[in-house]
Amino acid sequence: MYTHDDIAITVQAVRGKEPGPTLFISAAIHGDEINGVEIIRRLLQHKSLKYLRGTLLAIPIVNVHGFINHTRYLPDGRDLNRSFPGSAKGSLTGRVAHTFVKEIVSKCTHGIDLHTGSRHRSNFPQIRADLDDPQAHAMTEAFGVPLAIHAKIRDGSLRACAGDAGIPVILYEAGEALRFEEVYIRAGVKGIISVMRSIGMLPKSRSKKAPPSLIISDQTSWVRASESGILRVFVPLGGKVVKGQTIAMVSDPLGATETAILAPSDGVVIGRTNLPLVYEGDATFHIAEYGRRVGTVEKHVEQFHEEHLPDAVADSPENMGDAPIT
Repeated sequence: MYTHDDIAITVQAVRGKEPGPTLFISAAIHGDEINGVEIIRRLLQHKSLKYLRGTLLAIPIVNVHGFINHTRYLPDGRDLNRSFPGSAKGSLTGRVAHTFVKEIVSKCTHGIDLHTGSRHRSNFPQIRADLDDPQAHAMTEAFGVPLAIHAKIRDGSLRACAGDAGIPVILYEAGEALRFEEVYIRAGVKGIISVMRSIGMLPKSRSKKAPPSLIISDQTSWVRASESGILRVFVPLGGKVVKGQTIAMVSDPLGATETAILAPSDGVVIGRTNLPLVYEGDATFHIAEYGRRVGTVEKHVEQFHEEHLPDAVADSPENMGDAPIT
């Protein structure tokens, strides 16, 4: 730093007694996306790790500078997830990217990267991956969240860099920046454990309950405000929408004029603004199209909430490290 003090990226390595895959779990590549930090804390306390095969590398805070300053970026203003593989002689962001790839990613066989929406925007739990890759497809299926997005790989992203090295990486998106959200944290921990079971790092589950079938969307779009004003939203995250449906209204502060925001297609809301103030052109809803299977996705979303909501009695542990966040 300017003060000549060092900042280190903390890595927890958990090595099993038997050989197996090497999996990295990373969070806070964008420094204000903190849900993943709590997911990793809980993962490292999970009792199933005593049966681990292979090696787990857990990196709860990749972008330490951003995390400390509650910001998405590093001090040079660059996006770490557009700077891979980086350079040992580049800018600060490029050097962090280079170090992370050299010291962590290159030593692994699989990866899971944890993200949230940006400030004032929430994402419903979803996996984004190159689903043409059989290994990434299998990891996505194992994770078990109801929404899967076949997402193009962006240049400079961690997924692109790892993919070039033959390392399958899936991205778990859930929640909003600078917030802990209990349901999404629980789903993240459970999903990672399920992936570890599927790639042979943990014993298979004894549960006879089959995970929901994977339903993939390869078409998503943002709906933007056509006017500036006060936004009233009518559809929740994970909600089903029908083409032409009024999903929000924009009005002036006195309510003299109102403009409807309409769903451009049938689909499911996978992202949404939480800020009730919009300018013309602001993104308001992110909708994924699932064709005729949108009804099935809706059922999976309902089951997801029922499965991960805390129970007031069952979730009163003696160890407060396991207590749900309310």
